[in-house]
Amino acid sequence: MASRNPMSKEILLIDAGVTGYAECRDLQTSIAQQVTAGGRNDALIFTEHTPTITLGRTASLLNLLASQEALANLGVAVVESDRGGDITFHGPGQIVGYPIINLRNDRHSCDIHKYLRHLEEVIILGIHPFGLQAGRVPGLTGVWIDNTHQSTRKIAALGLKVSKWVTQHGFALNVNTDMDFFKLIIPCGISDHGVTSMCSELGVQVSIDDVRASLVKSFQLVFGYDTVKIVHAADLMSGK
Repeated sequence: MASRNPMSKEILLIDAGVTGYAECRDLQTSIAQQVTAGGRNDALIFTEHTPTITLGRTASLLNLLASQEALANLGVAVVESDRGGDITFHGPGQIVGYPIINLRNDRHSCDIHKYLRHLEEVIILGIHPFGLQAGRVPGLTGVWIDNTHQSTRKIAALGLKVSKWVTQHGFALNVNTDMDFFKLIIPCGISDHGVTSMCSELGVQVSIDDVRASLVKSFQLVFGYDTVKIVHAADLMSGK
């Protein structure tokens, strides 16, 4: 039986702060190349993006409801993305997590659907301590509040890219997000379900730092990492 890779026990947690979408995409690409080559542990990037609408590989422009002029007035960028999925919004008050994981690792299986379910579980467990009961909707990706069709609301969206069994992109959890931005689009191309945030559900602002800390714990639990090494993106790129 093959020996366990000692590097696989630790995940690198990268605090990227507030980033533009393209900036963080470049960071992902750089780290993914290193993980693919075996020169770096798995990593998880946390960021908040400046206001951005992203178009995934299957996105339809029919789901973009605002004009270029309206978007410019609001300071919202529109960016094409190589992730899977349709259209979504990223912005302040939202925790975006980009796991860069080698699925060939003995902790994971080369099963993208299983990986998606694991990511959903990370969020379901991560927001539970705040008093939110979340779950899944059969046939749809993401994390949802309520389990009735009429009132089901998406609180976290998922979209992936997997190359040579190394993952990129990930999840966006609405914490204190201004939900009016979602009126600019048909989120994920789904018109018969709503979107929500932790703040909207709880009626109070929620600490982003506390939610991130909870997500780290649930990520370790679901994916089986023994330790987490925390670094800032600027230090990582400068070689510190």
